[in-house]
Amino acid sequence: MNRTSVLGLLGAAALTAVLVAGCTGSSGGAAAASTTPGAVPTAPATSAAHNAADTAFVHDMIPHHAQAIQMADMAAQRASNSQVKQLAARIQAAQGPEIEQMRGFLATWGEPETGPVTTSGSMGGMDHGTTGQTTSTMPMPQGISGMMTDQQMQQFGQAAGTDFDRMFLQMMTEHHNGAISMAQTEVVEGQSPDAKALAQKIIKAQQSEITEMHYLLSTL
Repeated sequence: MNRTSVLGLLGAAALTAVLVAGCTGSSGGAAAASTTPGAVPTAPATSAAHNAADTAFVHDMIPHHAQAIQMADMAAQRASNSQVKQLAARIQAAQGPEIEQMRGFLATWGEPETGPVTTSGSMGGMDHGTTGQTTSTMPMPQGISGMMTDQQMQQFGQAAGTDFDRMFLQMMTEHHNGAISMAQTEVVEGQSPDAKALAQKIIKAQQSEITEMHYLLSTL
C-alpha cells in the first residue's frame, strides 16, 4: 500500500472517531439535561385556600341545610302524598352528606364551626319524638336567606294531610330559593374551588327540585 493510501485511511479513521465522539457527547448531554432538575414549579393552590366569602357561605349553609333536613324528616314521615314523601327523602339523603362536606372544609381551613351540628345534619337540641314529629329545643339561626322562623316551623308541625303537604312544598321552595341565592354569591365571591363547586352543585340540584315542587303543588 502506498503512502497516499495509508494517509487516506488514517484520515478517514480519525474523522469517524470524531463523529462518534460527537454523537456520544450529544446524547450524554441530552441525558444529563433530562436528569438535571430545572426550576422548581410554583405549587398549585391547595384546598386550604379560601376567603371570607367561603367561610360565610359554609357557616350559613350548614344551619340552612340542617333546617331543610328537619323539614324533610317531618315530611318523609307525615306527608300524605307519596311523591312528596319521596322528594323529602331525597332532600335528606343529599343534604346530610353536604353538611359533612362543609364541616370538612372548615376543618381544612382552620375555621371554627358556629353551631353544634350533628352528623345527621340536625342542630343540637332537636328531639325526634315517637310521633315522628321533629321538635326543637334550640331555635334555629335567624336572618339567613330562606330560613323559616320558629313560628313558621310550629305552624308546619301542626298541619296535617294535604295542608301539610302543601305547606312543606311552599316552605321548601322558599328555603331552596334562599340556598340558591347564597350559592350564587359564593360562586361569584368565593375563592375555594371546593366550596364553589359545591355551590354550583347546590344551585343545579335545588333548581331542579323547585321545578318538581311546583309541579307537585299543581297536583294537590
